[in-house]
Order: sequence, then structure tokens, then C-alpha cells
Amino acid sequence: MRLILLGPPGAGKGTQADYICYKYNIPHISTGDILRANIKEKTQLGEKAKSYMDKGLLVPDELMVSIIKDRLIKEDCKEGFLLDGFPRTVSQADSLEIELKNLKQKLDKVINIDVDKGELIRRAVGRRICKNCGTAYHIEFNPPKVKGKCDKCNGELFQRNDDTEEVVEKRIEVYLKQTKPLIKYYFDKGLLLNIDGNKSIDEVSQDIMNSLK
Repeated sequence: MRLILLGPPGAGKGTQADYICYKYNIPHISTGDILRANIKEKTQLGEKAKSYMDKGLLVPDELMVSIIKDRLIKEDCKEGFLLDGFPRTVSQADSLEIELKNLKQKLDKVINIDVDKGELIRRAVGRRICKNCGTAYHIEFNPPKVKGKCDKCNGELFQRNDDTEEVVEKRIEVYLKQTKPLIKYYFDKGLLLNIDGNKSIDEVSQDIMNSLK
């Protein structure tokens, strides 16, 4: 199964990615993870990417595609993969299609987890992190036993700077503007699966599995 996972910040992509990859026994290929791995291992591609990132610039499409291609030819991708965070643009999607054709492969489906803007803000703004051990909580969905204190280590809980309503709203707007053409692109190719991400985690997982059957 060769899949792409789309969804705005706070849509629960990480949780669903773990579930999908476990079910189909395929690797979860996250753009951020690949970049960090290449930079850590000081590969030629990683060094090139780092030179852009150190200047606060986006990694160019051509280089990003090369990094993805290098990952897709690994042994564990023979039976499939789940791409998360790539492609982000129609240009990247076109390049990916060309590379997959060269590998004599094609995408099976593109999963788009769709969540209402208000729900995304509610999820992010209520998130709290332990300063000591990093455990995540939510004041509404997963509150600590004692307000402001971590259940595991009694550490102080805090709200990340990027979890404020204003910042979250901006992140969502940027994402939607960027991916709207991409969603249409895959819809036109008959590959898009729109999943209602406003439901519970288990319900979303079940909807994804039913759609992939």
C-alpha cells in the first residue's frame, strides 16, 4: 500500500499514521524525520538541505524530491510506504509521480484528514506540556489529575508559545492555502479519500481502514 497522508496541524496525523503503518506493515516516512536523519548522518543531501535551513530558507523542491527518492528506494519501502509532510505543493506532487513511475510504482490513495478550523484551535490551545518530562496533556480531553501538575513526575505544565489561538490560526491558514491546490490535484486523479477528523481517534481510524478496503 503506497499512501500519502494530508491534514492540518492538530488533525491527529501522527496517531493515525502509526495505526495505518502498523496495520499495513509499511514505514512512516515523515519529511521532518528524513531531513533530521540526513543532517545527523551528514549525507551529501543532508548537508545541502542544512545549508538552506541554517539560513531560514525552505529546502528547494528539487533537493526535497531527491531526499524522498533516496528514502523510497530503501528495502523497507518495497511493499509500500506512508508519506507524511510531502508533497506540499502540486509541483512536488508532479515530481513524486515521475519518480514513482521511474521506480515502476504508483500511489494507491491520498488520505486527507479534514477537521473544522474551530476544532483544530480548541485542540491546540488546550494542550499543555510537562516542563520536566515532556508528557502532553489537554485541559479538556486529557487533563492531569492535579491542575497544572504532571501525573508522572509532578512537573509543572506549560502552554507552548505556538499553541496560542493567534499562532494556531495562522498555521492553519498557511496550511489550507498551500494544500488546497494539492487536494484538488489528487481529487482530479481519483486518489483522494476525505476523512472526517472531527470524530474520536478510534472512529477516524475505522473510517480510514474502511475507505482503504
